[in-house]
Amino acid sequence: MPFSTWSEFGAWLLGAPVLVLVTIVMAVIARWLAHRAIKGVVDNAVERAEQNRTSSAERLLGVDAERRRQRALTMGSLLRSVATFVIATIAILTVMSLIGLPLGPLLASAGVGGVALGFGAQSLVKDFLSGIFMIVEDQYGVGDRIDTGEAVGTVEEVTLRVTRLRDASGVVWFVRNGEIVRIGNQSQGWAMATIDLQVAATEDPARVIPVVERVVAEVYADPAWAPKFVEEPSVAGIESVASGAMTIRVFAKCLPGEQWGVPRRIRERAKAAFDAEKIRMPPVPYTATEH
Repeated sequence: MPFSTWSEFGAWLLGAPVLVLVTIVMAVIARWLAHRAIKGVVDNAVERAEQNRTSSAERLLGVDAERRRQRALTMGSLLRSVATFVIATIAILTVMSLIGLPLGPLLASAGVGGVALGFGAQSLVKDFLSGIFMIVEDQYGVGDRIDTGEAVGTVEEVTLRVTRLRDASGVVWFVRNGEIVRIGNQSQGWAMATIDLQVAATEDPARVIPVVERVVAEVYADPAWAPKFVEEPSVAGIESVASGAMTIRVFAKCLPGEQWGVPRRIRERAKAAFDAEKIRMPPVPYTATEH
């Protein structure tokens, strides 16, 4: 027996082992408290997002409450992982010091290994750091339509390493966060739809433009379409006259994602109004064919 007397064994037992046990218990308690605090913050953020879901101000600004909820949950998961790692590292180092293991050589070896690992995993670290900043800055979220430069599509999942999005043809793209140099988000704030309506160049603008203004006002007043607009569309006037066609341009400031449906509706109503008012369409270009 390494101890000469039972009293020495008892003194040792009440020393390092007890301190190790206390350290482990304190680490578990600290982790529980940290996770509980993080959960409280995340729950409050999620609750605020749910309350703002029906807010008119949020709707007009195009802020997606679901994206804010997703961001809060992602940040909560990240903070819990960081808290667990930090507490576990401190606890392990403390236990090693209590049982008499030399920490100097170990920390020196860990430092050299960390440097080597850092050089070998630069791209992975870059992806993780980029993912953290994207989540913290809320550059985009699930459901947003974005342009990453490499692919354009709707975001389906955002992780710390990659972003998964699906394009219009259904192809799923996995883009590494560290490789995204620029991001064009088409789902934040508001979107501007530009609608060009063409009629025959021989038509009188003083007759055509009031018809277009009436059509735009009717679409804006339609209860089914009014919530899609941020403000009333405006008729800019004649954009161009060329090849027998006169182009009337309309601008419609609408909610994100509605910049494709709104122009189709305005064109549909404009076509019906042009037919009713006997406003002629541009002539079909003649194409010579060989016989």
